[in-house]
Amino acid sequence: MTRAGVGGVLALVVLACALGARADGSDHKYKDGDHVPLYANKVGPFHNPSETYRYYDLPFCAPEHPKDKKEALGEVLNGDRLVDAPYELNFKEDKNSKILCKKTLTKEQVAKLRDAVAKDYYFQMYYDDLPLWGFLGKMDKDREQGDAKYLLFKHIHFDIMYNDNRVIEINVQTDPNVAVDITEDKEVPIEFSYSVTWKKTDIPFEKRMEKYSKSSSMPQHLEIHWFSIINSCVTVLLLTGFLATILMRVLKNDFIKYSHEDESLEDQEETGWKYIHGDVFRFPKQKSLFAAIIGSGTQLLALAFFIFLLALVGVFYPYNRGALFTALVVIYALTSGIAGYTATSFYLQLEGTNWVRNLIFTGCLFCGPLFLTFCFLNTVAIAYSATAALPFGTIIVIILIWALVTSPLLVLGGIAGKNSNTEFQAPCRTTKYPREVPQLPWYRSTIPQMAMAGFLPFSAIYIELYYIFASIWGHKIYTIYSILFIVFIILIIVTAFVTVALTYFQLAVEDHEWWWRSVLCGGSTGIFIFFYCIYYYHARSDMSGFMQTSFFFGYMTCVCYGFFLMLGTVGFRASLFFVRHIYRSIKCE
Repeated sequence: MTRAGVGGVLALVVLACALGARADGSDHKYKDGDHVPLYANKVGPFHNPSETYRYYDLPFCAPEHPKDKKEALGEVLNGDRLVDAPYELNFKEDKNSKILCKKTLTKEQVAKLRDAVAKDYYFQMYYDDLPLWGFLGKMDKDREQGDAKYLLFKHIHFDIMYNDNRVIEINVQTDPNVAVDITEDKEVPIEFSYSVTWKKTDIPFEKRMEKYSKSSSMPQHLEIHWFSIINSCVTVLLLTGFLATILMRVLKNDFIKYSHEDESLEDQEETGWKYIHGDVFRFPKQKSLFAAIIGSGTQLLALAFFIFLLALVGVFYPYNRGALFTALVVIYALTSGIAGYTATSFYLQLEGTNWVRNLIFTGCLFCGPLFLTFCFLNTVAIAYSATAALPFGTIIVIILIWALVTSPLLVLGGIAGKNSNTEFQAPCRTTKYPREVPQLPWYRSTIPQMAMAGFLPFSAIYIELYYIFASIWGHKIYTIYSILFIVFIILIIVTAFVTVALTYFQLAVEDHEWWWRSVLCGGSTGIFIFFYCIYYYHARSDMSGFMQTSFFFGYMTCVCYGFFLMLGTVGFRASLFFVRHIYRSIKCE
């Protein structure tokens, strides 16, 4: 392993340790009567996961001097804004109908709370790093008259389980019978209260988080996941069989025909992919863009593998707040050198001249659209006063990471790529003038080929996509990373096989412009994923509103674009390997 490889592994180990450590430094051990930290996080519409607001934006009871909890980068990116909650849940102290506060809600406050109840607002808190949720109220509809009655819950019951000196589990319950009517626009006197019950359990502290991951590991869900893998494996086997029986038989016949040294054969005119051996390695147009795509795609592929590595070792356990976002930011910054090296070295292999411009292009190819999307969505979040709006300090931190880590590593990778002095390995010499591509039927044009190329890889992952979307854009929990990793590997294999097959068929009809076609066909799965996004939004979710719609389509467009770059790189690399192999096996004159 190279020094850079060792450094990368060490960086990942340090990152894993940092992500696994607790920000508050607490050992989670308490004595009877000790204060156990309870933080209120956020409130928002249940069906709009991105549209969340600060807990005290609604007129709840608040401590005299509520303090914000210091949060890590990933927590802020996740929209978490933890603040001291007014409830006192001391260790092993039961309470019965403890009055929290008494207040009179103004008409404006009543209208605000009524709107929150109508939109199914929920609240989220953290007690000793354990998450808990509850709804603010409920809406009763009179079936006969069609009128709605809005009820605000005013009593919360905390059911807490402990083992020895540690908190193991917490549940929150609201009583619909203890609620106040906020249907009319008038001042409403209200008394908020809560109760606490402590119960002993035998569940060890090390397994207290398993409760939150059980939902994705239920037998009925596992059956669906395994069905997804079996479906994907069948796709791979069918595709492999197709390539083995069709391609190898055809190629074998081609090799026999092209290597035959009969004089009668020499007099015949060459046909098929052998006919274009002088053009197949002709460099593509837009070399700088092409090399930048390969560089960025390689970086994103490395990022995906490192994220899976951290997931498989258990870093992203349920409700490890912000760990995934922190890992994405840090690993993307650390892998920027891969993009710089790959793009620059390949650009120079294509006989490019302005490698500095190509390096800048590579650095902006994915980050540029992502930054513009972030600026727009952050402006929307600021207009909504939502917690998704990043504070100024966090934006400065991200800019510093980009300026002090991402950019220097990109430049160092580019310099290393420039000094590698590797030449493009082409088995055949390229002729001076390109052959004209023959007139081909419509289904052999780029768009129909992309549609055929993207369908099979997408069919291998579409079942798993629902669970991923339900986790990211809903309140489901996804923890079966091993199955997800298998599906990801299958996606890579199917993409490579399909692109190789289409590349061969393209060369067989004497179309030598396969470079860009292999990237577009490989990356077309990203377009299929985007269409699935549209389907999921309208048919499988209840998301609504301008902010949630903007966040969903804004960030998912960036994700699909990332998949396009990554899988496009996989398609091209597989096709390049295949094309070199078949032309190395024949005599090129």
